[in-house]
Order: sequence, then structure tokens, then C-alpha cells
Amino acid sequence: MGTSVLAFILVIAICVLSHEAGHFLIARGCGVKVHEFSFGMGPSIASFRRRGTLWSLRAVPVGGFVRLAGMGEEQINEEVPPGESFQEKSSWKRLAILAGGSASNILLAVLITAILLWGHGVLDLSSTRIGEIMEGYPADKAGLIAGDRVVSVSGKEVSDWTGLSSTIRDRSVDGPVSIFFERAGEMQEIIVDIPFDPVHKAHLLGIRPSIKKYPLGRAFTGSIGYIWSFSLDIVRGILQWATGRGQVDVTGPVGIASMAGQAAREGIWTFLAFLSMINLHLGILNLLPFPALDGGRILIIGGEIVSGRKLPEKWENILHLAGFALLILLLLFVTWKDLVRLF
Repeated sequence: MGTSVLAFILVIAICVLSHEAGHFLIARGCGVKVHEFSFGMGPSIASFRRRGTLWSLRAVPVGGFVRLAGMGEEQINEEVPPGESFQEKSSWKRLAILAGGSASNILLAVLITAILLWGHGVLDLSSTRIGEIMEGYPADKAGLIAGDRVVSVSGKEVSDWTGLSSTIRDRSVDGPVSIFFERAGEMQEIIVDIPFDPVHKAHLLGIRPSIKKYPLGRAFTGSIGYIWSFSLDIVRGILQWATGRGQVDVTGPVGIASMAGQAAREGIWTFLAFLSMINLHLGILNLLPFPALDGGRILIIGGEIVSGRKLPEKWENILHLAGFALLILLLLFVTWKDLVRLF
């Protein structure tokens, strides 16, 4: 429990600080005054002021925000110098500021994934070379070892891990299978019976793919490819859910804390992979065209660019307030579902 809480706080801290830093940096770059950069919610427990911005740490280490001049959040004695208000900036600059948070999260996901590809590597699913033998499984009993490269299963050639897995699953139903494999440049054959594993509900040979590490330069280009692919999967899932063609298992803070704790217990590399995916999801979800989210504000400014007319501030505030209320209700609902599932 303690590990889950600490891991959750660390994940939230990194994601929130990255997101708000994106807004902050682009706002400052566009000449918008930033009243406050805060991590956490509730009463302030520590703060200092530097270069006109109040930096604060709040009591509840969940969430955070930046208060930009001209967004209707001015406090007593806070002035908005002429030309430094968010509302005075061009539509394109306001779009950039709003998109900066998500861009920062996605860039952090790319960076973390690059570190993973370089420092730990990924499962090499493009090959049939065995990286690990699971103790006690048929492969172990038959004498296969790490480094062997499977060439064919019961006469069917296999060239990648997906094909190897599906062929083993299909051919093992009919009884023992013959496996041709390469070891130290020599071809060998074994006959092995692969019984049904009731735990995994499949016929398991008991092998895992090898790990492929990337050189530093290729790690960054490879990371961009992985993040792009994952992003498309996330967007497809959202669209399928929105159109009623699929189901999405929505997870709230309790579920995320549980997953963060599990990732932390499995080691630094698993935790980094989890952190990367949470940043990516946060970045994409914040761009959804829903009131109160950055994407909702971006949609309004986009409408302003197309129509040449600005939505009255009163109506925009009502839209965002309604959106925020719906998000709170959704948060309470998924938190209740997480608690029921866990306890």
C-alpha cells in the first residue's frame, strides 16, 4: 500500500510538473505574465517569488496549475501589465500556450522511451531467437536454451515471434510437435509435447523473446516511432468507445496508484515504461475537444479563427464550468469502480 501511494505521488508529480512547465514556458515565450506556478492542491505550505511569478507547493500532492494573466484568475493586488495578458495575444499564440502542456507530456514520453530503448531494450518480436527459458516448462525439459533460433514448427517455417507463437498454439493441439532450431550455426530438431496450461489457458512451450537494445542515436528515432504507434492506438480506442464500437476500461486515481505500485515493485525499467505511458495518455486526453480540458479551449479558439468572432467570456466560462463538473462526476464514478474492483 505504501509503495503504491509513493509511486502514485511520484508519477503524478512528474506528469503534472511536465504539463504545467509546458504551459509556463510557452506562455513566458509569448510574453504572457504568469502569476503563479503551483504543484498540488489546497492551501499553500511553502512559496517564493521569482521574476514576477509565485512558485508554490500546496498541501495535497495531486494536481497543479499555472495562473496566467488575463484568464480571469487574478487575485487582489495582482496587476496585468498592458500587453502581457493571455487574452491580448493572437489566436495562434493562445493555441500554442494551451497545447504546450500536452506537447510537454508527449515529449517527455518520447524521452523516457528513448532511455528505455537504449538502457534496457525491448522484446525483439521481429526474430524467433529465444531470450529466456521458463523453468519447468516443456522447452526447459526438452533442452532448448537461450540463444537458440527457431526455424520451423511441425514443418511450418516461422520468421517472427508472432508467427512462432501462433504456430505453436495451433500445432500443439494435435499432439507433440517437431521443432527445428539453429544453435551455434548447426540445425537441430526436437520432438516436444506441449500440454495445455490451465493457468494461462494456452499451450505454452515456455520461451520468451530476446531483448534488443538500441544505440543512443537510434533510440530517439525508434522512440518517436513507438510513441506514434501507441498514440494511434489510444486515439483509435477513444474513437471506438465514442462511437459505441468498442469498450474502454477507464481507470481512476485508485487504479493508477495500484498500477504505479505494481510497476515500482517490478523494477525501475517497468516503472519508467509505466511513467512514459501515463504521460502519453495525459498529453492526448488533455487535447480532447471537451470543455475544461485544454482541447476544449483550443476548439473554441479554432472556432474564433474560422468565424472571426470571439465567444463571449461569460458563455465560455459556463461551458468550462459545466465540463469541469462532468469531469468531477466521471472521476468519482471511476474511483468507485476502482475501489469495488480492488476491494
